[in-house]
Amino acid sequence: MPAPEAVVFDAYGTLLDVNGAMERHAARLGARWAALSAEWRAKQLEYTWVRSLTGAAHHEDFWLCTRDALAFVFARHGIADAALERDLMEAYRILPAYPEVPAMLAAIRARGITTAILSNGTPGMLAAAVEAAGLAKQIDEILSVEEVGVFKPDPRVYRLATRQFGCPPDDLVFVSGNAWDGQAAHAFGMRVVRVNRTGAPDEYGLAAAGIPALTDLSSLADLLA
Repeated sequence: MPAPEAVVFDAYGTLLDVNGAMERHAARLGARWAALSAEWRAKQLEYTWVRSLTGAAHHEDFWLCTRDALAFVFARHGIADAALERDLMEAYRILPAYPEVPAMLAAIRARGITTAILSNGTPGMLAAAVEAAGLAKQIDEILSVEEVGVFKPDPRVYRLATRQFGCPPDDLVFVSGNAWDGQAAHAFGMRVVRVNRTGAPDEYGLAAAGIPALTDLSSLADLLA
């Protein structure tokens, strides 16, 4: 893979462990914490897609979608614990990075390649998360969908990256742990790498399109060499 102008990462589920908030409070949630975390994530994404599809008048930022999704999950499971709900939201601000991420970012930047985040998160959420995860010195640019007021996978989101770097889409490598996100970036014309930590089946014909799939990000710098 020829060296790109920049490597652009999704944040949540790619660099940052979206299960980290509920895992932090697993003792208070019990054995079901992982299932609750998966449901929270699914509902969070559903809210972003529905709000994008129903138009700009219905846009709420990612923090509010995350809050509303958690409230739904708590209500569905009969969990009435305002303090725990508040603590989970605060934990979501400081999600941990996956273990290999700091060294991977350092290796990419050592090759002279710019690193960036392109995320549904608000600027405030992303700044707090990157700082808490110890990634601030390894990320050169942070791009939020709030600049265009619509969530992924709308093409306007991916255009933020080409505008930022002043280059065509295929000069950028986009890395995501979400197959739907990778498909959208591929459709936009970016080179894509999928990180598939759970061994999920191929989706959207990504494998047939020649899109590399990694089990984690530890080998990404070598892939770009």
